Amino acid sequence: MAERTSILAPGEPPAARVEQHRGQSPYLLICDHASACIPQRLANLGVAAADLGRHIASDLGAAAVAVTLAARLDAVLILQNYSRLVIDCNRPPDSSDSILEVSDGIRIPGNASITPAAAAARLEQVFQPYHERIRAELDARDALKRRTILLAIHSFTPEMHGRRRPWHAGLLYHRDRRLAGALLAFWRREDKFLIGDNEPYAMSDRTDYTLPEHGERRGIAHVGIELRQDLIADAASQGAWAERLADALVYSLTALDC
Repeated sequence: MAERTSILAPGEPPAARVEQHRGQSPYLLICDHASACIPQRLANLGVAAADLGRHIASDLGAAAVAVTLAARLDAVLILQNYSRLVIDCNRPPDSSDSILEVSDGIRIPGNASITPAAAAARLEQVFQPYHERIRAELDARDALKRRTILLAIHSFTPEMHGRRRPWHAGLLYHRDRRLAGALLAFWRREDKFLIGDNEPYAMSDRTDYTLPEHGERRGIAHVGIELRQDLIADAASQGAWAERLADALVYSLTALDC
């Protein structure tokens, strides 16, 4: 069998990058849609630069919040280095949403009629190494008997398909509501923020991969955190939301221990 062609040129970064390598808190942060970067050999997938700056390519603001939050919590953070348009690292690989030909009305020419070999190359060189890095971190923590609380940081558009999304943030979960419930209890003590309970999305095995795979399968307390993109559009607002999340998470840790 011929060796599969690499989609990554020499000198391009690996699929995952790690911030706060020595973080000592129980929190482990992950950011599946941190980057809008496309490997050079994929020629931007034929997508205009302006569209690569939109939410179709990455979760706008999420990486910046995650980096600040990780520093605030003294937590390890693992981020995906390539765009969700290359392959979505939070979708099951056999899902129709794994490699999209159209995203929010924008055609992705480089994904049109993609061959099985080309799709397999993206799976092997982007999706799998990213998730292997998360597994390695979790395995190492297990070996040291370190407690882990898993947080997936995402962002969402203020409007989708003509529907306004009123939530300031959302908490996503599937079968395990422990952490989401503790966070909701914290925020519901006041009415300053509208926090979605499995909004603007509901998590499932068909629509999500990261938390079902790394959280549910291991029995680790976990939650997906969605932040509305217009509320984290600059450094000041990103820092403010990182602080709010840190306060809520410190409270949730106490609640989980009760």
